[in-house]
Amino acid sequence: MTSGPGSGVNRGGMAPPGLLRSWLGQSRAMSLAMSRCVLEPRPPGKRWLVAGLGNPGLPGTRHSVGMAVLGQLARRLGVAESWARDPRCAADLALAPLGDAQLVLLRPRRLMNSNGRSVARAAELFGLTADAVYLVHDELDKPLGKLALKLGGSARGHNGVRSCISCLNSSAMPRLRVGIGRPATADAVQAHVLGRFSPAEQELLPLLLDRATDLLLDHIRERSQGPAVGP
Repeated sequence: MTSGPGSGVNRGGMAPPGLLRSWLGQSRAMSLAMSRCVLEPRPPGKRWLVAGLGNPGLPGTRHSVGMAVLGQLARRLGVAESWARDPRCAADLALAPLGDAQLVLLRPRRLMNSNGRSVARAAELFGLTADAVYLVHDELDKPLGKLALKLGGSARGHNGVRSCISCLNSSAMPRLRVGIGRPATADAVQAHVLGRFSPAEQELLPLLLDRATDLLLDHIRERSQGPAVGP
């Protein structure tokens, strides 16, 4: 590399002492600012994790409707282009502000039965307790279009929720249950949940995803204004 009159580097490849001191000073200031940013504690109870349970690579299926809700939530919050893969928790993450709070949106990259490993690792990384983790998932026992926000409790036969309970060692997570309907016979359940929404069902999805997003945001806003959650 050659140096010119305006390059700020002498022919020996070294910056002039004054310029070097300036660079070092700026570097120290930047490092200090970054340290303060990382170490500054967030207000307790003001960060929430919202996990859309499902099977990666199978969008449009009933079993992955939780991930569809997360996609709509990301669009509503203006972070739909901000998803980034985090290998530490084997998931796609997006961060979004919500008033004074922060939402951590998570789409596991593990299969449904192992979703809990991704959710628990993300909760650990962000310093969250189980009651600050929202699970969004499909619900066989509710017809398509019906929603229910349940605060804790058993997995009710849902393998993704069961995995989260096991990995978080808690059943305190709020769950947004999105109805997908139950088929007439038990032997048709697997094909039903892994199948895609029918054309008639797809017409209902935009309104359903909007309503699910409204319900989540309203609930989180209300809790953000209440007593602190977490350690």
